[in-house]
Amino acid sequence: MPELSVIVHGPNTQDHLTGLLDSLCSPDSLTARTTCTTFDGNPSPDIEVIVAAVGDWARETAERHTPDVQVLPLPDGTSDPAARAAGAALATGRWLHFVRAKDGLPPGGPRAVAEHLARLPETVDVLLLDHVRSTWGSSGLPSPDGPLLVRAGHAELALDDCAYLLRLTPLLGTRVLRAAFWRTRRTRLTAVGVPDGDPFDEPYAARAALLLADRVACLPRVAHEDRRLRPAALPPVTPEQRYALVEHYEALLGLAGDRPAVHDALYGIMVDDCLRTFVRGGMPDPVAREFFRRASLAAVRHRPEGHRRPAGLEGVRRSLLEEGAYTRYRALQAANRTRRAAGSAARTGRRQLGALLRDHHYRRALRRPVDPELAVFTAYWNRGVACNPAAIAAELAELAPWVHPVWVVNAPNAALLPPGTDHVVPGTRRYGEVLATAKYLVSNVNFPNAVVKRPDAVLLQTHHGTPLKRMGVDQTPFPAAARGLDFQALLERVDKWDYSLSSNSHTTRMWQRAYPSRHVSLDYGYPRNDVYYTAGADDVRAIRERLGIAPGRRAVLYAPTHRDYEAGWVPHLDLAALADRLGEDTVLLVRGHYFYDGSAGTAGSASPLTSPFTALRRGGRSARIVDVSSYDPVEDLCLAADLLVTDYSSIMFDYANLDRPLVIHADDWDVYRETRGVYFDLTAEAPGPVARTQEELTEILTTDAWRDASAAKARAVFRRRFCEYDDGRAAERVVRRVFLGQGEESLPPVLPLEERTPAPGPEEANS
Repeated sequence: MPELSVIVHGPNTQDHLTGLLDSLCSPDSLTARTTCTTFDGNPSPDIEVIVAAVGDWARETAERHTPDVQVLPLPDGTSDPAARAAGAALATGRWLHFVRAKDGLPPGGPRAVAEHLARLPETVDVLLLDHVRSTWGSSGLPSPDGPLLVRAGHAELALDDCAYLLRLTPLLGTRVLRAAFWRTRRTRLTAVGVPDGDPFDEPYAARAALLLADRVACLPRVAHEDRRLRPAALPPVTPEQRYALVEHYEALLGLAGDRPAVHDALYGIMVDDCLRTFVRGGMPDPVAREFFRRASLAAVRHRPEGHRRPAGLEGVRRSLLEEGAYTRYRALQAANRTRRAAGSAARTGRRQLGALLRDHHYRRALRRPVDPELAVFTAYWNRGVACNPAAIAAELAELAPWVHPVWVVNAPNAALLPPGTDHVVPGTRRYGEVLATAKYLVSNVNFPNAVVKRPDAVLLQTHHGTPLKRMGVDQTPFPAAARGLDFQALLERVDKWDYSLSSNSHTTRMWQRAYPSRHVSLDYGYPRNDVYYTAGADDVRAIRERLGIAPGRRAVLYAPTHRDYEAGWVPHLDLAALADRLGEDTVLLVRGHYFYDGSAGTAGSASPLTSPFTALRRGGRSARIVDVSSYDPVEDLCLAADLLVTDYSSIMFDYANLDRPLVIHADDWDVYRETRGVYFDLTAEAPGPVARTQEELTEILTTDAWRDASAAKARAVFRRRFCEYDDGRAAERVVRRVFLGQGEESLPPVLPLEERTPAPGPEEANS
């Protein structure tokens, strides 16, 4: 019996079925009753693929993939519920995953889902997945579901305890249903008495699955692609189909039963969705009036006892809906549009006036002579004193103290600067003055487009990592990575560079192709890595003491990277389970990516509900799991760690300088590679053992596999390739060349790898 049956259903709309089946039947996927193996060579659960092909085009497309798939031909016009039921009738798997023919499955997704399903207890009826969204003009856009899935954790749950999961995007493709659950609940999972082509059929089924399940579980990783077709390619929505939305919610509220938390959550979703559809639906006035009337009746009929409307304008909207006050609601809309337009015009006027004044001051400053003793530094989009610019500034103070450094820092971060740091805040008058007159401009990202690079000024681009993922113009084929980028503006910024810093030959070559221009490559190493060769045993002991790591305890630094296809922090490890398996003698130092607002929570949010550490602190594991996302500098964390666990973060290239063990956790490598683009296959050229699942990672960390001879051999090859120029004197070379104008022949030569002595490891430092 296969573990998972993937049931592809529907017509071959715009030929999307071809790509879906090509992906499913590729050698990298688990398909069609074939017993495949996991990364460690052990048998993996089977997956069968059934295509409930609606129409001749879908049938012909599916038949080209036999015998890898079973094809069930269905006549044109077969509804989605009927196609799902027909496909499920043929399925033999323990679990069912319904995928529309127009949608997609990321590479490796079915395999990961099947392996996770095999570990779930029999009490779980539904597994919830994360997804990405694609349109005709974009792909791989993150969903908002990741933080909710993370909040739920890895344990099985009853919906009464996590009613917020009803707010997950209602896609049946992100629900994997236990086959026995489907067969006993099938009729209740299908809305009855609704018109053909009902656009709300799938949202109904997706939410009904949650309402009917005894228990659910979450897998917060991308395993489905929701492809949204252009409205012009879809049949128009009829009035009856509009009204069906209200009927569906009333039916769902009936499934909620006598469960107050579930009923309250679903009621709020219903009211929000009905008002959103009413406002944005573009309905003719007669249809809109009738829709509003039906939504009003439902809002009154199902309003929970003691329910309180939200405050402010949202509460007014709900009140008008419950009163059925269509005319007053439309008047409120018109008044709001007028108010917003007036406010927008006023804000625009103020912004334009302020911009004109700042530009005037900046242009006047550009007429002043360049100050040869002024240097402007910035790092990570003005976050503070950090990375390569910080190491260069420190060396500059030693070798050229007459050059005055000024840091560009955002206002909220100014209070966190080291005492005595001269700084400017973007948008202020002095900000424009120092940028206009400084001889040296140093950044690890890019200065704004409006910054003028004067002919007698020097712009040093230090970068902030070694490229594994595609960068610069190499991102153009990857829409999820390229989203929002203006490549012409990027190249104009690149043309301002005088120097580009590099730590190895690979990086030099990739910068040349990603940022094509006439800048000079400085193959000197990354100054931020100098400390890995200059720190001593006292430094290592002091850092570990500050972090509360007792002598003799193993410190594992876990530092995952950002993913373009995830909306926020989505831990790919169950940290509590990992800490339990590693035991009392190991402490996990967890470093969230800096995109996530300095904490291991959701991007841009400080809400503890979305942080994976909230539950851990309640569970008493805080002594073994430490959130070091806000700890700076990150180099201290590397010096304190006995080993590094990461996925695709460039921290691995820096950490390799220490010649300490590294382990790669590449659970979604296939998705990352396809959506972000990479320059080489990390799983084939890793700096140590590679784990594709948490079980494999745990096995590596609980045995000697993380530091055995095989791991050391892989690390040696990796270091020779990627630590080529890092020897502890990179900052000195940069300052002497860029600020003091010395020639290459007078710079400290790069030491051969075998002649370098990294900082002592924790065991050595304590001996």
